[in-house]
Amino acid sequence: MSTELFSLKGRTALITGGSRGIGKMIAAGFIAAGAKVYISSRKAAVCDAAAEELSAGGGECISLPQDVSTVEGCRLLAEAYGRHEDHLDILVNNAGAAWLAEFDAFPEKGWDKVMELNLKSPFFLTQALAPALRAQATHEKPSKVINVASIDGIRPNPQETYSYQASKSGLIHLTRRMAARLIEDHIAVTAIAPGAFASEMNITARDESEAVAARIPSRRIGTDEDMQGVAIYLASRAGDYAVGITIAVDGGVAFAQAGF
Repeated sequence: MSTELFSLKGRTALITGGSRGIGKMIAAGFIAAGAKVYISSRKAAVCDAAAEELSAGGGECISLPQDVSTVEGCRLLAEAYGRHEDHLDILVNNAGAAWLAEFDAFPEKGWDKVMELNLKSPFFLTQALAPALRAQATHEKPSKVINVASIDGIRPNPQETYSYQASKSGLIHLTRRMAARLIEDHIAVTAIAPGAFASEMNITARDESEAVAARIPSRRIGTDEDMQGVAIYLASRAGDYAVGITIAVDGGVAFAQAGF
């Protein structure tokens, strides 16, 4: 087996929502695997601080702050990236939002905000960056697009997060549809469906990890390494033949435990 199978040396990556949570975990993993990483998030100061922290170990992480919740924001991020690089090897569509409200009180703004960021933006950011993704992609070395979905898109979550669950289910199917088209351009599109990882998005896993772990077949919540391992697999040579798939990284919740 080649020692380069899981290497990202010489590759460039752009990760949205990369300043915290799962996006930051993936960024750290990519840097350790040798990639030059750009991270983006809505808050400039937070994005800049995260890039500085991620670069501290000797890797290279560049901050490109941008709100990608609109098509114009996606275009602006693609333009900002293009001022630094002439191609893109790996795009991780990770930026996301959630909204919790009872069915009878669920507001339109809670629907639109989540759908626009979680489902609309991954499509239009990939579209805006398609020229960069195609620039050096080949049959032997495809570029990669990794969409961060959720196990809530695979099976219902008991929480009343209607637009979140619908958006993540839609993203999984969108991944398949995009994959079918973009592999023609030597761009492999896949998705990751995380379960419980401690983050500001999943404060229950962060603040009540023992209680959450008791409901997971693996009896623990996810770690940085769990997320990094799957992301590096999909981004590297190891994952070149994986097209259109969604990998659940959840300790067995979605498929091993019915009725969770």
